[in-house]
Amino acid sequence: MSSKKSKVASATLPGTVEKVIEAQPTSGEPEKAQIRVEGADHLYREIRVPNRLVDDDGKKVKLKPGAEVDVKIEADPAVTHAMPVPEEGG
Repeated sequence: MSSKKSKVASATLPGTVEKVIEAQPTSGEPEKAQIRVEGADHLYREIRVPNRLVDDDGKKVKLKPGAEVDVKIEADPAVTHAMPVPEEGG
């Protein structure tokens, strides 16, 4: 396997943790962080993700309400296409 990292298309949007939703032992649902994503459409601004992260030292950590975060979307170039370049003048 090649050690060369493949390039990806990406976008990063700012977000804020609105609240932490406690785990639900009866359903098996883990604790989740509800994140408000700036720049998303009105009906799709909040996402809920498992509240489990790993810091630079490899320790498990959780997000706190009010935390500012980055939401990063990555895609393989094979599943993207170039946007047309607007014509100048005219």
